[in-house]
Amino acid sequence: MYDKITPPTTGAKITFKNGEPIVPENPIIPFIRGDGTGIDIWPATQKVLDAAIAKAYKGQRQVSWFKVYAGDEACDLYGTYQYLPQDTLTAIQEYGVAIKGPLTTPVGGGIRSLNVALRQIFDLYACVRPCRYYAGTPSPHKNPEKLDVIVYRENTEDIYLGIEWRQGSEIGDRLIKLLNEELIPATPEHGKKQIPLDAGIGIKPISKGGSQRLVRRAMKHAMLLPKQKQQVTLVHKGNIMKYTEGAFRDWGYELVTSEFRQECVTERESWILSNKEKNPSISSEDNARQIDPGYDALTPEKKAQIVKEVETVLNSIWPSHGNGQWKDKIMVNDRIADSIFQQIQTRPDEYSILATMNLNGDYLSDAAAAIVGGLGMGPGANIGDACAIFEATHGTAPKHAGLDRINPGSVILSGVMMLEYMGWQEAADLIKKGLSEAIANSQVTYDLARLLEPPVEPLKCSEFAEAIIQHFG
Repeated sequence: MYDKITPPTTGAKITFKNGEPIVPENPIIPFIRGDGTGIDIWPATQKVLDAAIAKAYKGQRQVSWFKVYAGDEACDLYGTYQYLPQDTLTAIQEYGVAIKGPLTTPVGGGIRSLNVALRQIFDLYACVRPCRYYAGTPSPHKNPEKLDVIVYRENTEDIYLGIEWRQGSEIGDRLIKLLNEELIPATPEHGKKQIPLDAGIGIKPISKGGSQRLVRRAMKHAMLLPKQKQQVTLVHKGNIMKYTEGAFRDWGYELVTSEFRQECVTERESWILSNKEKNPSISSEDNARQIDPGYDALTPEKKAQIVKEVETVLNSIWPSHGNGQWKDKIMVNDRIADSIFQQIQTRPDEYSILATMNLNGDYLSDAAAAIVGGLGMGPGANIGDACAIFEATHGTAPKHAGLDRINPGSVILSGVMMLEYMGWQEAADLIKKGLSEAIANSQVTYDLARLLEPPVEPLKCSEFAEAIIQHFG
């Protein structure tokens, strides 16, 4: 089955049922060390993970690690340009859950991005990035501790599935001509728009199935959170791009109000229910007027739509959601993308899970990570229905490789996500406790140490791992 690697002789496979992992007590987990600083941060990470598992489960559980190769290290073993050998793909497919350090983006032909390739090969449609603050971490914000969000970013569509034609290319020019002369005029809502003849052209596909499976996974995650954090926000630019980003929002609401009807309430539904609770005799028209401030200026047709919405909500969910019952449900709302960038800074404690398409999620996750201390403290996971890969969110930083100085926090916290995904919460909690206390005691690597006031003597990468373990208690 394998060419140049051999699986562990002990351990069992993680399997999947209905998109969820079934984890044995001794799972075999492939790991990719990573390029550049992976040589430092993976050993530190493995040491912390093994120590937490040993302490939490007293030998009843353990991981059998299976080293596989990707990036520059794979080329050293498999040959030039063999950045992602079949051995590695076979191992990840067979064992289901893997973890990796940062990987070099190949220069020249072949794979454009190893990270993107892995997501596409295994249909890892949900990129999950938690952003929370650990006390003592330097931050450019006054109150970074208020931010505790999880970004669910769609991983397979939007710009990742985007198709482009270069400006001046024959096919690009033909497409512009077709759009300008036939398709746009045939669509009255586009008016007299015309695409400049010297433009490049791009298409961003957003599908109903792709959108809804992401929102479904975000909802399942929300159900596991403390009650005060059970909220899912659909992030989009649907006020401008109505049939892609707006459709993402609409399909999200359709999914949650069908599959999770008893577990959730939408923000707009909560307004309708609340109005009825405050004034049991309120008319449908007055209720509509309160949920839509511009109601009186609307056309009769639009007014009738909103009144019907009010009546439908009250007739369908008042018994299960009325009289304050909705307050114990998962709140689902939506926000325009540019607005949410501001709000995670000015009102961060109002948000929990942000479900969004690919490009918006890319921006949002990095912006949120900056608030709580940067990508060095940002974990990530790419999750599908039959596979999950946990990863560092930063680059390889080759100039720091082998110096035992880089911050291993991103991969360690990705390991925490992996443990939580496996249901090994006790070990995950130990690591979060150890990491939090190490940082609070200014036991940090150089990237954080240089930003502290007053500055402190930095720990080595390996020493930081030891400090985390010492704070398990």
